[in-house]
Amino acid sequence: MNKKLIDIGYNDFFELGRKNSKFSDIPVARVIAEYKEAYKVKDGSGEYLGRITGKQIYEASKREDFPAVGDWVSIEKLQNGNAVIRGILPRKTVLKKKYSNKQDKQIIASNIDTAFIVEAVDKNYNLNRIERFIIIAREGNITPVIVLNKADLISEIELKNKISEIQKRFKLTVVIPTSIITNHGLDKLKELIKKNETYCFLGSSGVGKSTLINKLLGKDIIKTGEIISITDKGKHTTTAREMYFMNNGGIIIDNPGTREVGISNSSIGLKEVFDDISILANSCRYSDCSHTQEPNCAVLGALKEGIIDKDKYKNFLKLKKESEFYEMTEQEKKEKDRKFGKFIKKAKEQLNKQMY
Repeated sequence: MNKKLIDIGYNDFFELGRKNSKFSDIPVARVIAEYKEAYKVKDGSGEYLGRITGKQIYEASKREDFPAVGDWVSIEKLQNGNAVIRGILPRKTVLKKKYSNKQDKQIIASNIDTAFIVEAVDKNYNLNRIERFIIIAREGNITPVIVLNKADLISEIELKNKISEIQKRFKLTVVIPTSIITNHGLDKLKELIKKNETYCFLGSSGVGKSTLINKLLGKDIIKTGEIISITDKGKHTTTAREMYFMNNGGIIIDNPGTREVGISNSSIGLKEVFDDISILANSCRYSDCSHTQEPNCAVLGALKEGIIDKDKYKNFLKLKKESEFYEMTEQEKKEKDRKFGKFIKKAKEQLNKQMY
C-alpha cells in the first residue's frame, strides 16, 4: 500500500473498497476541499482540481451521491493539475445533517474517526445543541469529544460547574476545556489527535473552531476575521469545508458554522445518546409508549423521581419527534416515487401498444 496515501488516511478498508469497485485499475485520491461544482483532491504525488462527470450528475438521485470532503475517490489525471472524478469508494463513516425546511440530507464530511464538538461558554452556551451534534456523530459511528472553548471568559468555579453539568448529561463522553488566550487544554487536545486519523470540528458560528485549528496547526491558515478585544470573539469567515494536515500526522477538517443542526431518522444515535431513557422504555406498559401520558410509563416514573434530568427528557421528546417526522416524510417520498414509477411504466406500455 502506498505510504503517502496512508499519511492522508488511506487504510485496508478503502483498499478493499478500491479492489471491489469498477474503477480498481485507476488511481485514488482524497477529497480535501469542496467548492461550487469542483473539488480539490490529493494523492501521494500532488493536488488536483477535480470535477465529476455529467453522467454522475445525471445518475445522482440524492446529495449523498456526490463527493464530500474526506471521501476517497477514483480519479483520472488530466493536464494542468486537473482531474476527473470517476467514482467514490465506500465510506467508512459519514457525518450528515438536514435542514428543517429541506427533505434532502447534507453530508458534512466522511471517513471521520473523531468529531470534536466545539461549544463556547459564552451567552450562547447550549446543552441541547451539543446533544444534537453528539447524535449525528453517533449515528455516523463516529466518536464524539466535547470541546468547551473560551474557558478564559468564566471563573474556574463556573467552568467546573459546566464540566460537571456536561459529564452528568453526557456520560462517558470526553470533555476538554480550552482557551486560545491562555492555551489552556490545547496540549490535551493535541494528545488526542493521532497520526493518519481524521478529525472533524463541529459547532455553531463564533464558537472558535477555526481559531482552535490554527493553534493546533501552529500557523494562521484559516481566516477567522477580526477579533473583538472585549470578548475575544472571532468573526466567522469559513465558507467551505477543507482538510488540513498537522505536523504530527493528524488530519483535521474544518466546517462552516451553522445555526441549524437538524437530525434525520437518527434512531441509532438517539438510543445511544439517551441510553438511560431507552433502557427504561423497555419496562413501559405499552411497546409503543410515547413517554408523555401513558399509565405505567417507566420513563415518566423515573422523571417524577428525579432519576432522569428534566431538560434532557424534554430534548429527548423534541428530537424523537423530529426523527420520526423525517422518517415519515421519507417514507411518503418513497411511496410517491414508487407510484410515479408505476405511472411511467404503465404510460410506456400503453404507448408501445399504440405504436405496434
